[in-house]
Amino acid sequence: MEVHLVSLEAIKSISAAEDEARQAKLIAQQKAREMIEAADNTGKEIVASAISRAESEIALLKRTADQKAAEQAVELASKTANRQAMLRARAELRMDNAAQLIVERIVST
Repeated sequence: MEVHLVSLEAIKSISAAEDEARQAKLIAQQKAREMIEAADNTGKEIVASAISRAESEIALLKRTADQKAAEQAVELASKTANRQAMLRARAELRMDNAAQLIVERIVST
């Protein structure tokens, strides 16, 4: 009877240890899921922050490029207007010279 009692106690002890091990495993699994979820959320926040910073930088670069393009357009328009005025002045001078030459030829004939 004593042997039977010891083995019953051993079985109860082993069963309790197995229950504790199962409980510890469940707790560890839950903690692992929570850690994975927290890491996933942190990763998503980091990616969202990086995207936001990149979008801000792109917007700044676009504004800077647009401003530079506008300044270059104004400069080009100014240069074009100056060149156009210079060409017009030369053409008028040549036209005056041509008209004077025509008048001289008509008068000398």
